[in-house]
Amino acid sequence: MAHIPIIRPGGIYTSRDREMLFTLQGEPFSELSQTPPLLLTRIINELMAAPTQPLEERIAAIKRAGRIFAEETVAGESPEEYCRNCVQVSGLPLSIMQRSLAEMASFMQAIESEVQAQKPHGAIHAPKNIAEVDIAALWVPRGKTLAVVAPGNHPMTHVSWIQALAFGYHVAVRPGRREPFTPLRLIQSLLLAGLHPGHLAYLPCSHRSVESMIEAADLAIVYGNESTVERYQGQRDVLVRGPGHSKILVEQDLLPSHLLQTLVEAIAADGGVRCTNASTLLLHERRKGIALELARRLADLPLLPTTHPHACLPVMPVEQARKIRAFIDQVGADAQDLTASFTTNPPIVEFDDGTAVLRPAVLQCTSNKHPSFGAELPFPCIWVAPWHVEEGLEPLRHSLTLTLLTERETLIQEALLDQSIRRVCWGMGSSFSTIPGLPHDGYVGQFLMEVKTLIHFKGNV
Repeated sequence: MAHIPIIRPGGIYTSRDREMLFTLQGEPFSELSQTPPLLLTRIINELMAAPTQPLEERIAAIKRAGRIFAEETVAGESPEEYCRNCVQVSGLPLSIMQRSLAEMASFMQAIESEVQAQKPHGAIHAPKNIAEVDIAALWVPRGKTLAVVAPGNHPMTHVSWIQALAFGYHVAVRPGRREPFTPLRLIQSLLLAGLHPGHLAYLPCSHRSVESMIEAADLAIVYGNESTVERYQGQRDVLVRGPGHSKILVEQDLLPSHLLQTLVEAIAADGGVRCTNASTLLLHERRKGIALELARRLADLPLLPTTHPHACLPVMPVEQARKIRAFIDQVGADAQDLTASFTTNPPIVEFDDGTAVLRPAVLQCTSNKHPSFGAELPFPCIWVAPWHVEEGLEPLRHSLTLTLLTERETLIQEALLDQSIRRVCWGMGSSFSTIPGLPHDGYVGQFLMEVKTLIHFKGNV
């Protein structure tokens, strides 16, 4: 059975305290070393004491690591083996994992332009020889060490801490239990590519130990659910990333076929597990036909095991699927699942190996005031309700991505000025994907970096 170790600046460490990882079928798959609290603090101190590699070398290493991650055998694991390992424990379709290899490599290849896009125009990076500077606004890190409590829903969530490495941080990653293989492979690829070992640590640990990790580091990025957001919201040294609650408003009379298909992708791309996938659709009160056509198209998505070449939906243990569907039936008892009219498939399709896939759901409610309206679930599930002009922006707030199919420019302006809306898409496009150089949820550099003035009075020191 494979064992996943702790990685620290001094090398690999194997803990006697281990956690078992299981496949979707409930079979033991690998053991994950657990980092005790005292060791966590010691490793963070090791990161703090390590030298910071020059910017040019870090950038070059990240670029090389992107190719290694996507194309080479790393620690005895080929890219295909990595994808299959992730599939066995996470339930993401193999096709999504394979596609993410190229997506991650592309991001890492473009890391230099990504960093430059975030730098304020009036500032510069601190040069190697600071004595050469007369007067300058320097863009510098707010700290040295960064703790990352990583998620496991999709490989591309890890780009935030890759950017932190480019900014000069020494990063400790606590992998998500759902899928710990992506951050492990990324760290191994970065070390092979020449990133200084003092910049990285891979620290699997219990939920109770997470707090010790956050307290020991200068700054932290924490991914989690609503309770995680409530716990850390407002802390200047913690950037918290919670559910996306992404929304779409359609005020147009009719949508052509290609826009309807784009709407399907906004909900179901990458299995509907990304925080940018829409979970709420608000329709002008006279646009109900759009919801029916959307339900028909989502009902056509194949319900297949993860390794099938046409699989596009997440697979999970049967009991987990039943709990999710029971939640929908309970909180959405007065909502109509429109997909049921367009398929003979049941809400849960169970496979012989103890796993299941949930049929996409289009849940039509009579009002967007429904207490569970917009609940975000780990599969393509969209809550649909009427939108009235007099409601304005209010039901559209608190969105990571807000897509607006409307000609009301005042509504666009209001959305751009609303602090609870992080990204606005005017018109229908690939709202579920990222665009190089543009922020996902604000620039990570806004949190990690700051501008300081240096005035060098030469000859007077």
